Amino acid sequence: MSGFVIVDDHPALPGHFPGRPIVPGVVVLDRVLAAIEATHGPLGALRLPQVKFLRPLLPGEPAQVTLEPMPSTGPDARASRWRFRVERAGELVASGEVAAA
Repeated sequence: MSGFVIVDDHPALPGHFPGRPIVPGVVVLDRVLAAIEATHGPLGALRLPQVKFLRPLLPGEPAQVTLEPMPSTGPDARASRWRFRVERAGELVASGEVAAA
């Protein structure tokens, strides 16, 4: 599990949305990819076969990424597909899959 917080002055927040900022989904996905790379090293091209955003994440809220490696179907023995969950305070924010392209 990997925790993170998106700070109030993150460059992606202005305009998303004025007066009530929420963390853009692409920033959440960036943290998912960082968690995978922290465990498995640099990644090449990727696909996101499935992603669901269920609740907004607000700036300053602590969140956790949980990863589950899935069996590799290619010739490479290392994991090349992962299920992920992003949660804050026990609530699911986002979930999905990341796969090597």
